[in-house]
Amino acid sequence: MSQQLKEIQQRLSAKALKSNAEFFLKMVPGKQKVYGVRTAELNLLAQQYKACSFDLAKELWKSGALEEKIIAIKIMEKMGKKDPVKLMTLFKQFSRQVENWAVCDGLGMQFLRGIVKTHSKEIFELAARYNHSKDPWQRRLSLVMVEWYTRTGEHHGEIKKLVKNLENDDEYYVKKAVVWINKNFKKGK
Repeated sequence: MSQQLKEIQQRLSAKALKSNAEFFLKMVPGKQKVYGVRTAELNLLAQQYKACSFDLAKELWKSGALEEKIIAIKIMEKMGKKDPVKLMTLFKQFSRQVENWAVCDGLGMQFLRGIVKTHSKEIFELAARYNHSKDPWQRRLSLVMVEWYTRTGEHHGEIKKLVKNLENDDEYYVKKAVVWINKNFKKGK
């Protein structure tokens, strides 16, 4: 365990509030460990430790608590564009270990943010693969990771194909992603 991970875990433990942990567990159901630390503190930790980037993100992810995964996502959001190939490799690894909607959405919307303008081809290729996955979180992720592109017309056809494939999905959180993307199209995003 790195010194940085120890420091982060100590700070998370010190800033943990039982009432926040109960709220998070209600909002983000699952079996993950939750400290109960506010988002503002997670943002500060990500900013403070972003220079450690890829190695620390892996360590945080492996450690497994909700807040640790969120910090890993936020670090990659800030630093991932420095090495897009490594970022995509890590994204693929992390995508196999998603257990709730909050991590799924953070991974899809924040983790890749630094490369959405430069690597749309790779993002859509991966989304197409995840769109047919047996894992419901990867199916949801296939829509979440292309949500940014609903803002421009250039990729609407590709997004609509992804949505169409999941329109009759039985999984609750996949259905919610379908509704979300369709709402974006109706808003004119």
